[in-house]
Amino acid sequence: MIDDVLVDPELTNAFIGAMGTMASGVTIVATDGVGGRFAQTVSAMCSVSAQPPMLLVCLHGRSPANAAIVDNGGFSVNVLATQHDHVADTFAGRPWAGKEAWDFTCGTWQTSTAGYPELEDAVAVFTCENYEVIQAGTHKVYIGRVTSVITNGGVPLLYAERQYRRPERFNPSVFDEFPDAHPSY
Repeated sequence: MIDDVLVDPELTNAFIGAMGTMASGVTIVATDGVGGRFAQTVSAMCSVSAQPPMLLVCLHGRSPANAAIVDNGGFSVNVLATQHDHVADTFAGRPWAGKEAWDFTCGTWQTSTAGYPELEDAVAVFTCENYEVIQAGTHKVYIGRVTSVITNGGVPLLYAERQYRRPERFNPSVFDEFPDAHPSY
């Protein structure tokens, strides 16, 4: 049981620092329905399975979106583009001047056929129905079965070293002793 494990503050700080060196995509997990309309900025999102399509997102246990996601039966995952840094800040509880935290007026939102908010110009939007919820330390891990996907293109917003970033293309490594070794795309 995780609650019985003694927390080592030094290890916790080292873990947080090391995780901060990783680049991650920035997404907004949103839901609407009988449990209310909520959204939360999330960098912990990844694919679980392609057959059937499933993904997972992690939300802090204190997020008000948790109860709503369970009550509403699902959520959308909106993959942010570089022009969405203000949207990410708003749904992380750090709104820009003149805006309220968790305020949907920070972007142009539409409603999916499942009833969940979708950011109109997101790089991609995944609509998910709840498959499983796992309590893991301070967070809840939601595994969602993807029911629809929208792709709009754009440059995805990244987060690394506590700053927003954009992807940058570079040439792959070349080794004289292995001239034919290279990634194939």
